[in-house]
Amino acid sequence: MAAAIDGPRVGAKSGKARQLVVFLHGFGADGADLIEIGRQWRSFLPDADFIAPHAPERCAMSPMGRQWFPLTMRDPDERWRGVISARPTLDAFLDAELEKRGFDERSLALVGFSQGTMMALHTGLRRPKAPRAILGYSGILVLGPNQPGAERPPQNPPPSVLLVHGEEDDLIPVDAMMLSANSLADMSVPAQWHMSAGLGHGIDNAGLIHGALFLAQAFGVKVEYGRR
Repeated sequence: MAAAIDGPRVGAKSGKARQLVVFLHGFGADGADLIEIGRQWRSFLPDADFIAPHAPERCAMSPMGRQWFPLTMRDPDERWRGVISARPTLDAFLDAELEKRGFDERSLALVGFSQGTMMALHTGLRRPKAPRAILGYSGILVLGPNQPGAERPPQNPPPSVLLVHGEEDDLIPVDAMMLSANSLADMSVPAQWHMSAGLGHGIDNAGLIHGALFLAQAFGVKVEYGRR
């Protein structure tokens, strides 16, 4: 049975949710690390509920933080085993939150950072029905040892995908973004991308604006400039 997870929430600005945006934090952080972005995006997505669940495991390298799966950086297959092992917990959480609201996946967006991006891409691409959008910051599409993506269910339409990465990222180099975009294309999942000049392993204001506009477009929400 998958472990139950939860985390901080920000309700829809309009008072009536029509979309659900789920933030997946990075290694050694927790849901509080990203939920502030939801508060910033309420003006772009006034009908969205935002949730940032804490990953299920305590992080050995950061005892106050959480992890979706362990990372030693010494085992080339640990990311693949990790996303597989953590996926049932995330799937169960998403299923429960969608059911609670009476939503289907076309009302769902996954937003990840670093290890959270690995989870967003791996899980989102393997749900029976694709989420509306997947937004990945400073992460990578984790590929299996054999045919990447071959075990995926058919998703029609596929999710809209935007990858955002810092040009100076020394933890997950920016080349990971381009490799991920190419691998997604091989899976017939087109991806947009944005590179933030001079940025390391993080999210800058330009990336936040790109992300908010991408999600608004994916959900068909009209953004009124000057009224944020």
